[in-house]
Amino acid sequence: MRGLKGKRVLITGGASGIGAATAARFLDEGARVCVLDRDAQACAAILDSRKAGPALSGALDADVSSLAQVEAALAETVRRMGGLDVLVNNAGISIRHKFLDITPEEWAKVIAINLTGMFYVAQAVARHMMEASGGVILQTASTNGVVGYPYYADYNASKAGVIALTKAMALELAPKVRVIAVAPGYVLTPMQRAEYTDAMLDEVDRKIPLGRHAQPEEVAALFAFLASDDARYISGHVYTIDGAETIGGLASR
Repeated sequence: MRGLKGKRVLITGGASGIGAATAARFLDEGARVCVLDRDAQACAAILDSRKAGPALSGALDADVSSLAQVEAALAETVRRMGGLDVLVNNAGISIRHKFLDITPEEWAKVIAINLTGMFYVAQAVARHMMEASGGVILQTASTNGVVGYPYYADYNASKAGVIALTKAMALELAPKVRVIAVAPGYVLTPMQRAEYTDAMLDEVDRKIPLGRHAQPEEVAALFAFLASDDARYISGHVYTIDGAETIGGLASR
């Protein structure tokens, strides 16, 4: 990708799954990368895993649902890399449960991390970028925010909110900052494996026209393109990466 070498990148939820794959891709493109994750053990593990290749600039232990932790992590990121050019706003959780069984505590937790946390990070980073030389903010939405999925009402609502937030940010921060959402469908991440049995994974694969889950590295490649100079006229839109699952409606289910 053109223009990624030397870019300073922050990735939230960056110690595993899509976030870790995205960190690896940006490092391979010659960028400098800090990851932020609330899992301290995962942060230590990703730092250790990068010893053989391009090293991370940092793996910071922080919870995006805490504004104080977000602000402290951003300050440390800027201190380590001297600034920030790209944000991959990726941290999120999901809980598989029936709508009627969702507790107020579960609802609050999902919204706090997936939507409020994304707002905290996006606003803090946008303020920095607007005062500096601009940048790119990429946000992880989901096909759950575009079409309905059962057993994920709170997650669906949070990701729909991310999409609306992205569009508003793109209008207000232009032309200095580009803002884009990526909406993955089913991706074979540790979070997905924790919620689905092998039989459930196979059932999902049968309904996807391309016949399989996405690999985290495939989502990472889309993030890299959208952050690059090759995508410098792209902003405000949502890019779905789902193996054609949602385009077919009932035909693909």
